[in-house]
Amino acid sequence: MNNDFPPGFFFRNPHIQTFLGRSKFRLREEETLRQGSAPVILDGGDGVRLLGYHSRQPEDKGRGLIALIHGWEGSVDSTYILSTACFFFRKGFDIFRLNLRDHGESHHLNKGLFHCALLPETFRAMQHIGSLRRQGHFYLIGFSLGGNYALRIAMKHSQKGGIPNLSHVFAVSPALDPYKATLAIDQGFAIYRRYFLKKWKRSLLKKEKLSPGLYDFRSMMKIGTCMELTEAIMPYYPDFSDYRQYFSHYTLTAQTFDRLSVPTTIMVSADDPVVPSDDFQELKHQHHLHLSMQRYGGHCGFIDMPGFSCWYERRIYDTINAG
Repeated sequence: MNNDFPPGFFFRNPHIQTFLGRSKFRLREEETLRQGSAPVILDGGDGVRLLGYHSRQPEDKGRGLIALIHGWEGSVDSTYILSTACFFFRKGFDIFRLNLRDHGESHHLNKGLFHCALLPETFRAMQHIGSLRRQGHFYLIGFSLGGNYALRIAMKHSQKGGIPNLSHVFAVSPALDPYKATLAIDQGFAIYRRYFLKKWKRSLLKKEKLSPGLYDFRSMMKIGTCMELTEAIMPYYPDFSDYRQYFSHYTLTAQTFDRLSVPTTIMVSADDPVVPSDDFQELKHQHHLHLSMQRYGGHCGFIDMPGFSCWYERRIYDTINAG
């Protein structure tokens, strides 16, 4: 276990770290980033369209391109996405913030409903993003569920290639076992369960309104746990026999990384209240895989106080510079 991130005594609580990671006080110059971001509709294949925002350095002199993938029910405008985007934009990188299907303001783009096993469309979108710069390095950073996507993208690229200039993949607090993560949300601090359920139900109702006659989620609005809602929504996912098979499609084990060929760094805390740290115990350091398990940090937190500076932003920057 590493102690590269040593927060002050009063800021070691994992819930405080998790909430600080989403605090608006982290944001600096985000309006400049937003105003300079151009919306881009990406082809995900089979008629799928994904929405993202591209921020270019002046005169195309960027040091490279960084793509960011948010967590479950997050978006391109989540605090941790904007903070990281602003940090690296100030450092001279072009930025692409990607919305997963049915996240942010993208529910209208596809009739099909989002689920977490939609890797092919996200991988294809990442191929398009990587080609936005004809030269220079391309880096991918994912958070929570987005970290899970980032790791799966790294492994698919390792097996088949296809993402131009992909140089390093970073996953911050990634969920490796979605079944255990769902149980942790349901059985842990109640505010997390209420937070995710509220955002998930709001997203489902938005989807229902945009596709009248195709979806009817009204009976699910009184469900009280994420696991129950996952079970209830399975009829809309005919590719899976049940929720356990569904979870298995994006569960990552130690053996999953055996064929990894692109440098990949995982950053996680032992006190994460959403992602069980036990999932990382079997991961082995390999030539292309580095695990940084910190004692403190919460879920996508790692915030230094005072000042709201972020440890993982600095760590990723240092890793890129050393590469």
